[in-house]
Amino acid sequence: MAIFAVFSIALVTPAQAAAGNPYQRGPAPTWASITAETGPFTVASVSVSGSGQGFNDGTIYFPTDTSQGTFGSVVIMPGFIAPQAEIAWYGPRLASQGFVVMTLDSINLWDFPTDRSNQQLAALNYLTTQSPVKNEIDPRRSAVMGWSMGGGATLESAASNPSLKAAIALAPWDITNPGGQITTPTMIFGADRDNIAPVSTFALPAYNALTNARDKAFIELKDADHFTFASSNTTVAEYSIAWLKRFVDDDTRFDQFLCPPPNDPHTVAFQNTCPM
Repeated sequence: MAIFAVFSIALVTPAQAAAGNPYQRGPAPTWASITAETGPFTVASVSVSGSGQGFNDGTIYFPTDTSQGTFGSVVIMPGFIAPQAEIAWYGPRLASQGFVVMTLDSINLWDFPTDRSNQQLAALNYLTTQSPVKNEIDPRRSAVMGWSMGGGATLESAASNPSLKAAIALAPWDITNPGGQITTPTMIFGADRDNIAPVSTFALPAYNALTNARDKAFIELKDADHFTFASSNTTVAEYSIAWLKRFVDDDTRFDQFLCPPPNDPHTVAFQNTCPM
Protein backbone atom coordinates (compact mmCIF):
# COMPACT_ATOMS: atom_id res chain seq x y z
CA MET A 1 0.00 0.00 0.00
CA ALA A 2 1.28 3.48 -0.80
CA ILE A 3 2.06 5.67 2.21
CA PHE A 4 2.19 9.45 1.68
CA ALA A 5 4.16 11.91 3.78
CA VAL A 6 4.58 15.64 3.33
CA PHE A 7 7.79 17.49 4.24
CA SER A 8 7.58 21.07 5.49
CA ILE A 9 9.67 22.91 2.93
CA ALA A 10 8.95 26.44 1.76
CA LEU A 11 6.86 26.55 -1.42
CA VAL A 12 8.48 28.23 -4.38
CA THR A 13 6.73 31.13 -6.10
CA PRO A 14 5.98 29.94 -9.67
CA ALA A 15 8.10 31.67 -12.31
CA GLN A 16 8.11 31.54 -16.04
CA ALA A 17 10.65 29.18 -17.61
CA ALA A 18 13.55 31.02 -19.22
CA ALA A 19 13.15 31.72 -22.92
CA GLY A 20 14.79 28.93 -24.86
CA ASN A 21 14.82 26.49 -21.91
CA PRO A 22 11.44 24.96 -21.08
CA TYR A 23 13.03 22.73 -18.42
CA GLN A 24 14.30 25.43 -16.09
CA ARG A 25 12.69 25.13 -12.66
CA GLY A 26 12.95 27.28 -9.58
CA PRO A 27 14.52 30.67 -8.85
CA ALA A 28 18.00 31.80 -9.83
CA PRO A 29 20.50 29.70 -7.85
CA THR A 30 23.12 30.93 -5.40
CA TRP A 31 25.74 29.16 -3.31
CA ALA A 32 23.39 29.58 -0.38
CA SER A 33 20.50 27.94 -2.24
CA ILE A 34 22.41 24.84 -3.37
CA THR A 35 24.05 24.30 0.04
CA ALA A 36 20.79 24.70 1.96
CA GLU A 37 19.30 21.54 3.47
CA THR A 38 16.02 22.27 1.70
CA GLY A 39 15.42 23.85 -1.68
CA PRO A 40 12.55 26.00 -2.93
CA PHE A 41 10.01 23.23 -3.55
CA THR A 42 7.69 21.63 -1.01
CA VAL A 43 8.15 17.84 -1.12
CA ALA A 44 5.87 14.88 -0.48
CA SER A 45 6.70 11.17 -0.56
CA VAL A 46 5.07 7.88 -1.44
CA SER A 47 6.28 4.36 -0.64
CA VAL A 48 6.01 1.78 -3.42
CA SER A 49 6.67 -1.92 -3.88
CA GLY A 50 8.51 -3.23 -6.89
CA SER A 51 7.48 -6.81 -6.30
CA GLY A 52 7.28 -8.56 -9.67
CA GLN A 53 8.60 -5.51 -11.51
CA GLY A 54 12.32 -6.09 -11.23
CA PHE A 55 13.14 -4.03 -8.17
CA ASN A 56 12.53 -4.01 -4.43
CA ASP A 57 10.73 -1.48 -2.25
CA GLY A 58 11.32 2.17 -2.95
CA THR A 59 10.35 5.65 -1.83
CA ILE A 60 9.46 8.41 -4.27
CA TYR A 61 10.01 12.03 -3.27
CA PHE A 62 8.38 14.65 -5.46
CA PRO A 63 7.62 18.38 -5.56
CA THR A 64 4.02 19.21 -4.78
CA ASP A 65 3.98 22.33 -6.98
CA THR A 66 3.45 21.38 -10.61
CA SER A 67 2.69 24.89 -11.86
CA GLN A 68 6.08 25.12 -13.57
CA GLY A 69 5.62 21.92 -15.56
CA THR A 70 6.98 18.39 -15.30
CA PHE A 71 10.27 17.42 -13.64
CA GLY A 72 13.28 15.30 -14.42
CA SER A 73 13.75 12.11 -12.42
CA VAL A 74 16.58 10.45 -10.49
CA VAL A 75 16.80 6.84 -9.23
CA ILE A 76 19.28 6.18 -6.41
CA MET A 77 20.74 2.76 -5.51
CA PRO A 78 22.47 1.90 -2.20
CA GLY A 79 25.60 -0.18 -1.71
CA PHE A 80 26.50 -3.71 -0.69
CA ILE A 81 24.47 -4.87 2.36
CA ALA A 82 23.23 -1.29 2.76
CA PRO A 83 19.51 -0.60 3.26
CA GLN A 84 17.62 2.20 1.58
CA ALA A 85 17.84 4.15 4.84
CA GLU A 86 21.49 4.95 4.17
CA ILE A 87 20.67 6.87 0.99
CA ALA A 88 17.30 8.21 2.11
CA TRP A 89 18.68 11.69 2.80
CA TYR A 90 19.22 12.31 -0.92
CA GLY A 91 15.49 11.94 -1.63
CA PRO A 92 13.96 15.05 -0.05
CA ARG A 93 17.11 17.11 -0.55
CA LEU A 94 17.22 16.63 -4.31
CA ALA A 95 13.44 16.67 -4.74
CA SER A 96 13.23 20.04 -3.00
CA GLN A 97 15.41 21.41 -5.80
CA GLY A 98 12.92 20.31 -8.46
CA PHE A 99 13.32 16.61 -9.24
CA VAL A 100 11.26 13.45 -8.75
CA VAL A 101 13.61 11.15 -6.82
CA MET A 102 13.29 7.46 -6.08
CA THR A 103 15.47 5.74 -3.48
CA LEU A 104 15.64 1.95 -3.45
CA ASP A 105 16.35 -1.15 -1.45
CA SER A 106 18.22 -3.76 -3.48
CA ILE A 107 16.43 -7.07 -3.94
CA ASN A 108 19.19 -8.80 -2.00
CA LEU A 109 21.55 -6.90 0.29
CA TRP A 110 24.51 -8.71 -1.29
CA ASP A 111 23.60 -7.99 -4.94
CA PHE A 112 26.60 -7.01 -7.08
CA PRO A 113 26.65 -3.95 -9.40
CA THR A 114 25.20 -5.61 -12.51
CA ASP A 115 22.14 -6.84 -10.61
CA ARG A 116 21.81 -3.44 -8.98
CA SER A 117 21.98 -1.75 -12.37
CA ASN A 118 19.19 -3.97 -13.70
CA GLN A 119 17.07 -3.09 -10.67
CA GLN A 120 17.87 0.61 -11.00
CA LEU A 121 16.76 0.70 -14.63
CA ALA A 122 13.64 -1.34 -13.87
CA ALA A 123 12.77 1.15 -11.14
CA LEU A 124 13.35 4.05 -13.53
CA ASN A 125 10.98 2.48 -16.05
CA TYR A 126 8.35 2.05 -13.34
CA LEU A 127 8.87 5.57 -12.02
CA THR A 128 8.37 7.21 -15.39
CA THR A 129 5.60 4.99 -16.79
CA GLN A 130 3.59 3.44 -13.94
CA SER A 131 4.24 5.21 -10.64
CA PRO A 132 1.63 7.34 -8.83
CA VAL A 133 3.56 10.46 -9.89
CA LYS A 134 4.32 9.51 -13.49
CA ASN A 135 2.35 12.49 -14.78
CA GLU A 136 4.73 14.84 -12.95
CA ILE A 137 7.74 13.42 -14.79
CA ASP A 138 9.25 14.20 -18.16
CA PRO A 139 10.38 10.68 -19.16
CA ARG A 140 12.95 12.12 -21.56
CA ARG A 141 14.95 13.64 -18.69
CA SER A 142 16.20 10.95 -16.33
CA ALA A 143 19.34 10.39 -14.26
CA VAL A 144 20.83 7.66 -12.10
CA MET A 145 22.84 7.90 -8.90
CA GLY A 146 24.29 5.39 -6.46
CA TRP A 147 26.72 4.74 -3.64
CA SER A 148 29.43 2.04 -3.42
CA MET A 149 28.19 -0.98 -5.42
CA GLY A 150 25.23 1.24 -6.21
CA GLY A 151 27.79 3.64 -7.68
CA GLY A 152 29.20 0.82 -9.75
CA ALA A 153 25.64 0.02 -10.82
CA THR A 154 25.13 3.64 -11.79
CA LEU A 155 28.12 3.53 -14.13
CA GLU A 156 26.84 0.29 -15.66
CA SER A 157 23.38 1.83 -16.08
CA ALA A 158 24.87 4.84 -17.84
CA ALA A 159 26.92 2.56 -20.09
CA SER A 160 23.88 0.56 -21.15
CA ASN A 161 21.44 3.45 -21.44
CA PRO A 162 22.91 6.42 -23.34
CA SER A 163 19.57 8.24 -23.24
CA LEU A 164 20.19 9.12 -19.59
CA LYS A 165 20.85 12.82 -19.10
CA ALA A 166 23.18 12.49 -16.10
CA ALA A 167 24.86 9.98 -13.79
CA ILE A 168 26.45 10.46 -10.36
CA ALA A 169 28.57 7.67 -8.85
CA LEU A 170 29.39 8.01 -5.15
CA ALA A 171 32.52 6.09 -4.12
CA PRO A 172 31.78 3.51 -6.84
CA TRP A 173 32.86 -0.11 -6.44
CA ASP A 174 32.81 -2.55 -9.34
CA ILE A 175 35.10 -5.27 -10.65
CA THR A 176 34.51 -3.92 -14.16
CA ASN A 177 35.09 -0.42 -15.49
CA PRO A 178 32.50 0.48 -18.13
CA GLY A 179 33.66 4.09 -18.41
CA GLY A 180 34.68 3.85 -22.05
CA GLN A 181 31.10 2.93 -23.00
CA ILE A 182 29.54 5.94 -21.25
CA THR A 183 28.45 9.00 -23.21
CA THR A 184 26.19 10.43 -20.48
CA PRO A 185 27.53 13.41 -18.49
CA THR A 186 28.94 11.68 -15.41
CA MET A 187 30.14 12.94 -12.03
CA ILE A 188 32.21 10.63 -9.82
CA PHE A 189 32.90 11.20 -6.13
CA GLY A 190 35.65 9.62 -4.07
CA ALA A 191 36.88 10.07 -0.50
CA ASP A 192 40.52 10.45 0.55
CA ARG A 193 40.18 8.03 3.50
CA ASP A 194 38.11 5.40 1.75
CA ASN A 195 39.60 1.96 2.44
CA ILE A 196 36.65 0.04 0.96
CA ALA A 197 36.63 1.65 -2.49
CA PRO A 198 39.98 3.47 -2.60
CA VAL A 199 40.03 6.40 -5.00
CA SER A 200 43.15 5.15 -6.78
CA THR A 201 41.53 1.78 -7.45
CA PHE A 202 37.97 2.74 -8.32
CA ALA A 203 36.81 6.37 -8.58
CA LEU A 204 39.79 7.85 -10.41
CA PRO A 205 40.20 5.01 -12.95
CA ALA A 206 36.46 5.22 -13.62
CA TYR A 207 36.77 8.95 -14.26
CA ASN A 208 39.82 8.52 -16.49
CA ALA A 209 37.95 5.90 -18.53
CA LEU A 210 35.20 8.39 -19.43
CA THR A 211 36.80 9.16 -22.77
CA ASN A 212 33.49 9.32 -24.64
CA ALA A 213 31.36 11.11 -22.07
CA ARG A 214 29.96 14.43 -23.19
CA ASP A 215 31.03 15.95 -19.86
CA LYS A 216 32.63 14.52 -16.75
CA ALA A 217 33.69 15.52 -13.25
CA PHE A 218 35.77 13.95 -10.48
CA ILE A 219 35.59 15.16 -6.88
CA GLU A 220 37.67 13.70 -4.05
CA LEU A 221 36.37 14.67 -0.63
CA LYS A 222 38.79 15.72 2.10
CA ASP A 223 38.84 13.96 5.51
CA ALA A 224 36.09 11.63 4.31
CA ASP A 225 35.61 7.86 4.12
CA HIS A 226 33.35 5.37 2.38
CA PHE A 227 30.45 6.05 4.74
CA THR A 228 30.55 9.82 4.36
CA PHE A 229 28.04 9.36 1.52
CA ALA A 230 25.56 7.55 3.76
CA SER A 231 24.60 10.64 5.76
CA SER A 232 23.79 14.23 4.94
CA ASN A 233 26.78 16.03 3.44
CA THR A 234 26.70 19.56 2.07
CA THR A 235 29.61 19.13 -0.34
CA VAL A 236 28.11 16.03 -1.94
CA ALA A 237 24.70 17.67 -2.12
CA GLU A 238 25.74 20.98 -3.66
CA TYR A 239 27.71 19.52 -6.55
CA SER A 240 25.16 16.78 -7.15
CA ILE A 241 22.42 19.40 -7.37
CA ALA A 242 24.49 21.53 -9.74
CA TRP A 243 25.26 18.52 -11.97
CA LEU A 244 21.65 17.34 -12.13
CA LYS A 245 20.32 20.82 -12.75
CA ARG A 246 22.85 21.46 -15.48
CA PHE A 247 22.33 18.23 -17.40
CA VAL A 248 18.83 16.97 -16.54
CA ASP A 249 17.27 20.44 -16.73
CA ASP A 250 19.81 21.87 -19.20
CA ASP A 251 19.98 24.84 -16.83
CA THR A 252 23.08 26.87 -17.62
CA ARG A 253 22.53 28.99 -14.52
CA PHE A 254 24.35 26.21 -12.66
CA ASP A 255 27.53 26.36 -14.76
CA GLN A 256 28.95 28.83 -12.24
CA PHE A 257 29.17 26.12 -9.57
CA LEU A 258 31.10 23.72 -11.79
CA CYS A 259 33.38 25.74 -14.02
CA PRO A 260 36.04 26.73 -13.45
CA PRO A 261 36.49 23.96 -10.84
CA PRO A 262 36.04 25.64 -7.46
CA ASN A 263 38.84 25.82 -4.91
CA ASP A 264 36.79 24.02 -2.28
CA PRO A 265 38.49 23.41 1.11
CA HIS A 266 36.33 20.31 1.56
CA THR A 267 37.95 18.59 -1.43
CA VAL A 268 41.49 17.46 -2.23
CA ALA A 269 40.81 17.12 -5.95
CA PHE A 270 38.27 18.61 -8.34
CA GLN A 271 38.59 17.84 -12.04
CA ASN A 272 36.03 18.40 -14.73
CA THR A 273 35.32 19.36 -18.28
CA CYS A 274 33.44 22.62 -18.50
CA PRO A 275 29.80 21.94 -19.47
CA MET A 276 29.27 22.04 -23.22
